[in-house]
Amino acid sequence: MNAENATHQPRQPRIVVVGAGVSGICATIQLLQAGFTDITVCEKGDEFGGTWRENTYPGLACDVMSRVYQFTFAKNPDWSHLFSPGSEIKDYLAEVARKYGVDHHTRFGTQVTTAEFAAGEWWITTAEGQRTACDFLVCATGYLHHPRLPDITGLQQFVGSTFHSARWNHETVVQGMRVGVIGTGSTGIQLVSAMAGVAAHLVLFQRTAQWIVPAVNWRYSRIAKFAHRRIPMLGNLAYRFGQQPYGLIARATARPGLQRRLIGWACARYLRTVRDPELRRKLTPDYAPMCKRLVMANGFYRAIQRPDVELVTASIDHVAPDGVVTVDGSRHKLDVLVLATGFDAHAFMAPMAITGPNGVTLEQVWADGPRAFEGMMLPGFPNLFLMNGPYSPFGNHPIIAISEAQAHRIVWWARRWRNGEFSSVEPTDAAMARFHDRMRAAMPGTVWTSGCQSWYLGKDGLPELWPSTGQEYEELIARHPDHADYQLDRWPVAAKVVS
Repeated sequence: MNAENATHQPRQPRIVVVGAGVSGICATIQLLQAGFTDITVCEKGDEFGGTWRENTYPGLACDVMSRVYQFTFAKNPDWSHLFSPGSEIKDYLAEVARKYGVDHHTRFGTQVTTAEFAAGEWWITTAEGQRTACDFLVCATGYLHHPRLPDITGLQQFVGSTFHSARWNHETVVQGMRVGVIGTGSTGIQLVSAMAGVAAHLVLFQRTAQWIVPAVNWRYSRIAKFAHRRIPMLGNLAYRFGQQPYGLIARATARPGLQRRLIGWACARYLRTVRDPELRRKLTPDYAPMCKRLVMANGFYRAIQRPDVELVTASIDHVAPDGVVTVDGSRHKLDVLVLATGFDAHAFMAPMAITGPNGVTLEQVWADGPRAFEGMMLPGFPNLFLMNGPYSPFGNHPIIAISEAQAHRIVWWARRWRNGEFSSVEPTDAAMARFHDRMRAAMPGTVWTSGCQSWYLGKDGLPELWPSTGQEYEELIARHPDHADYQLDRWPVAAKVVS
């Protein structure tokens, strides 16, 4: 075999995917379908599912329609509701993973603690001390799995049952109990809607009021499921139709105009279903709709108006052994205290420590805040891919659509590695700087900069997410990368010769 032909036959890349949630499953399936076989998925948990494995609280449901929150290559005709319950999504992800063979490549109970690029390859170390070398490292670790615990005096002194909503204690009985919920994001609102009328008395400690869009969660009939099983085209139509509301929200967040006013009107109109003027005043946010992630729910306003449900807007002073004391001196006696206080959305791959070939760590590079070229790659970290990394579309955009787009891009690069076109790839510093500046320049005019505190904001007070629509991001990722934006290193010819 001559050297010219040998250059087109490099070895199969060794690929490690960290995380077996939505993005990890998606990337692994697309890599397998592209003919890559040396893939190892490291999953710290004992099941597939990611955030849908971590969260099991009462009332858990997705705020993206079921027929949109699914892989385009694995549409499920048997969704039970318009907005699926969390357990059903977890089962769906596990079923898809098994169907496409992801389970044969997954090592459960395997937490990656460090990743270091040395001598042209990534070296992965697990919590058990096992070391593995690979050519590509795909971080599909998600961003909603590190619970954020509030800094409240006396929290450890509470004698009742207390836990974060993502660590739900199923041995705790809430029926007939006095239950407190701290936090009013999507989780807090779902919890109140589910536990109202179950708990003897339910107290919601509101830190920030939320804008809510009504979302009726109807149940699919047997006829509808039968039709979707027999006529696959219905699934395609439902997917396209279901994308429209999220496209509307994305356009409204990115640019002022009629669509933004329309969503604001819908939120305000729904808020008027709260009959008590004083309660309605307390539930009215002091910021523009969509500045924080828009909450989609239908039962919260009914629940909060029940006589056995109480809204507390006074700040918490401390937690006493028997309940919560607010700054106005009120003592709210409780049996159960739930912390629906969200996640550290900026943690990304943490606590995994990542070190590039020059000895610089990701923590050092991100000292002023996380960033990534096109949401996926980093200068100084060759052959490292992030899924749903900094500047990926967040907000209310369906994460599965973004995962599919990013997985296609990973496959594109892996194919070219396999063809012998390069040995390592990373974006240039100049490309990263241009992209970062472009993201910053596009932020004024977006609703995220209209004046509110949200988990989208970085250390500099500016949002760290895609400033336009998800469709525009998908179109960007679908285009072939401009090689001028990347540093590509190539093997010596001798290194590629296959005997």
